[in-house]
Amino acid sequence: MFDFIFKRTTDQAAELQAAVATPEQGAAAAASASRRDAQAQCAAGLAGNEAAAVQLILQSEFAGVRLAAAEHVQSQAYLEQVLQAMRNTDRRVAKLMQGRLDAIRYQQAERQKAQASLELAQRLLQDEKLTPNQVADLDRQWQVTAAVPELAEPFASARAALAARLQAQVDLQRTIIDAMAALRQLPSAGLPPEEAQQALERHAAAHAGYQQAPEHNALPKHLLSDFAQALEQSRAALASATAAATAGQRAATVAEAASTAGEPAVAAAPAAEASAPAKSSAPAARPPKQPAAPKETDKKFLETLDAMDAALAQGLLHAAADHDKWLKEHKTRLSPAQTDRLNHVRAELKRLGDWARWGGNVSREELVKAVEELPALGLAMSELAKKVGSMRERWKSLDAVSGHAPKSLWERFDTACTTAYAPAAAHFKQLADERHANAAKAQALVDETRAMAASAAGEGADLKNVAAAGQRLRQMWGRLGTIDRKEKRKLDQAFDKALGQMLAPLAEQRKIETAKREQLIAEAEQMQPGDRHTLDHLRRLQERWQEQAKALPLERKAEQALWQRFRAACDTIFNKRKESAHAADHERKAHLHAREALCQELETATFSGDDKAQLAAIAKTLRDAASAWHASGGVPRAAEARILQRYNAAVATVQGQADAIKRRAGAAQANALRDKLRLCQALESAIGTPADGAAIDGADWQSRWAALPPLAAEYERALHGRFNAALAALDKVDEKRRSAYAEQLERNRAKLLDEVLRLEIVAGVDSGAEFARERLKMQVEVLQSSLKSGQKPQSAGSAYLQLCAMPALADARTASRIEQLFRRIGASERA
Repeated sequence: MFDFIFKRTTDQAAELQAAVATPEQGAAAAASASRRDAQAQCAAGLAGNEAAAVQLILQSEFAGVRLAAAEHVQSQAYLEQVLQAMRNTDRRVAKLMQGRLDAIRYQQAERQKAQASLELAQRLLQDEKLTPNQVADLDRQWQVTAAVPELAEPFASARAALAARLQAQVDLQRTIIDAMAALRQLPSAGLPPEEAQQALERHAAAHAGYQQAPEHNALPKHLLSDFAQALEQSRAALASATAAATAGQRAATVAEAASTAGEPAVAAAPAAEASAPAKSSAPAARPPKQPAAPKETDKKFLETLDAMDAALAQGLLHAAADHDKWLKEHKTRLSPAQTDRLNHVRAELKRLGDWARWGGNVSREELVKAVEELPALGLAMSELAKKVGSMRERWKSLDAVSGHAPKSLWERFDTACTTAYAPAAAHFKQLADERHANAAKAQALVDETRAMAASAAGEGADLKNVAAAGQRLRQMWGRLGTIDRKEKRKLDQAFDKALGQMLAPLAEQRKIETAKREQLIAEAEQMQPGDRHTLDHLRRLQERWQEQAKALPLERKAEQALWQRFRAACDTIFNKRKESAHAADHERKAHLHAREALCQELETATFSGDDKAQLAAIAKTLRDAASAWHASGGVPRAAEARILQRYNAAVATVQGQADAIKRRAGAAQANALRDKLRLCQALESAIGTPADGAAIDGADWQSRWAALPPLAAEYERALHGRFNAALAALDKVDEKRRSAYAEQLERNRAKLLDEVLRLEIVAGVDSGAEFARERLKMQVEVLQSSLKSGQKPQSAGSAYLQLCAMPALADARTASRIEQLFRRIGASERA
């Protein structure tokens, strides 16, 4: 960033300078710009030519051109050349070159590590004795190496070969162990002698094969020898068993022959022994006469002489001198050759002793010089003490090997050691003083603990303060410095005893508090997550726990363990409640989906068929919807009002369809009732008019009645009976019957008017001004009759039904009043 700002500032300064420059300076600037452009074009056309790029970098005076050309330099030799030239000239180019060189060197180092791992693997393949530790070290060495693709496959092949060798070692060792177990069980296997001998030979051949196996060098040293020993033991055991079996057979054969010849079996035994080739009666050859054994002293003397010679051969002059001392003390008669050998060995001992003394003095001089140089090395006190001690041990070892040193040299060495060890001695004295001071501090803490134990033993002691004091004393005891081991043991015992006495009341109270905490944990574990009062109870338990913890804290580990259990119990309750809440939310959402589906069904419900079928289907749909709605359960509170509003709207829509069908059916019934009532009134009017009686055609009236739709059962029965009675009065044969029916119709006219007026009063319909007096009179009668009878008054519908069933002549005004009553009474019934 700073390089860019510097370059931009430099370019701006150059432009400003060019703007105010003289003509000569302007020409120079133009030439410089021309060279820069030419060099920039040259850098752009390098196309990976590293030699040309290096030459351009070294010759160009423009930083941008050098940086552009440096992008084409990749090889290590050119990178080092450019870095050396640009280190103090162009920092950007030098940094770029350094980064690429570091990457190349890192790759080379990783490749060298990988190559070393591969070479190690190949060496291990050639090693006769391969161990798993070597392969494990190889794997660790390869794992810390970055991936080198060209060496990965050869290493994998070598590693697989090593794994195969290790597996072969395991298999060979397992095979030998199994064969050894079978070989040791061979004598007791109970096989026939021939089969046992064949098995023994097979094991012997296998043993020879094991010794020639490729991985036999990697076997444990004792394994093959153990196998050979087991082989010999089995062979001896089989030979003994075979001999015993042969002897038994021979004895049995002789006994059988003796019994056949009539001689006792006991007498046959000497004959068998006499006939055995192993018991030949030929005289045995006398053993050669052995030379007399040498005396024990001469033997010991010669052994000591041999040991002395061996010690001289190994350079152990001290051991050889001890042997020579023993030889001088135990003289004996020797042969001339032995005497010459003894003299030769003693001469060699003297010669080597002289050389050892000379070498010992040289080594002592070096030791003295090394000790005198120790103070200048600035070693740590412990290391300095170890150095001085090792120097003294080496001096003693030289005394044992090369004899005692001159007194002057010893005094010089002792003085140098004392001088070198002086700082360490002062340091160790200071440490000893510190240990004594720490012991005094420890004794003071013990005394303080004993005093606090005495005060804590009384009644009314604040156990919380006792606990804090115990923790403080433990911390202070732990911060004490080093103390002498003997004193430290005594002080530790005294402190532990005093602290135990001080904390005894606290321990008892803590047991009580622990029992209380356990009770709280038990209560928390026994709580039911689904109970509505669980959270309040749990909150009270937590408050009690905090109060008890503040009143008397337990030991940290015990407090932590109990708190973890209590917290786990609380977390279990919270988790179960959370799970229950999630389950309830899920259930409420499922109920919401069910209610939404129910609303969707109601909103899209369609019904077909006649009005009666549609009304039945609508009623069934509404009943099923209500049952499903109440069975679905609660829904989320946020959606409760919305879904209820949607359900009520859907039910209202379906109920509206039913109401429309009912209104349509009621209107049709009202029209049919009006038409049939008018037909009855018209037929009765025709019967009541004598001039037109002969022209009445019953069939025509019957067809007109049949053309009208049927009414409800009661109205249909009442009007149809009235109509049939009128048709029956049209009998052409019996004229009296028609006249009598006409008279009846006339008589019922006044009664019809009274009933109409009465029904208008009951229904609250205006009767007109001309009937005002009759209406008032009728109202009084209706009221009096209702008060006298004490019965429930007849409904308007029943009264209207009786009015419709009454045959009577009615004028147009009366018929209009009857229809007006029907409109009022029929509307109230339909509502």
